Amino acid sequence: MASKTGVKEVVSAFITALNNENFDEARKRISDDLTFVGVLGTRQGGDTYIEDMKKMRLKYTIQKVFVDEQDVCLWYEIDMSGVKVLSSGWYQVENEKITQFKVLFDPRPVLEAAAKKS
Repeated sequence: MASKTGVKEVVSAFITALNNENFDEARKRISDDLTFVGVLGTRQGGDTYIEDMKKMRLKYTIQKVFVDEQDVCLWYEIDMSGVKVLSSGWYQVENEKITQFKVLFDPRPVLEAAAKKS
C-alpha cells in the first residue's frame, strides 16, 4: 500500500509523463488491466489506453489535487487539440500503479470544435 504522498506522486508522475509525451514512462504508472471511464468513451487495458494517448497528445494543467487514502482527485484543464476544458479526474492507485480512473467534463466545446473541422 502506498502512502498518501506515494499515491499523489504516482498520479503526478503519470500526468507529467503524458504532458512530456513520454508514453513509456506513463505506461509504467498504470496497471496492465487499467480501466478508464470518460465522457466520450471507455478504455480497458494499459496498452490500449497508452496507444490512444499517443494519438490524442492531451496536455494537462493541474489546478488542485485531493488525496484520500488510495484515491487521488485532480481538477485540471485539459488541452484537447487546442480546446481547453476544465475537467476532474478520479484516480485509484494500488501497489503504486493506477488501476482505474474516471474523467468528467462538459464535452460540448470538444464536440463543437470537431463539428467545425468536418
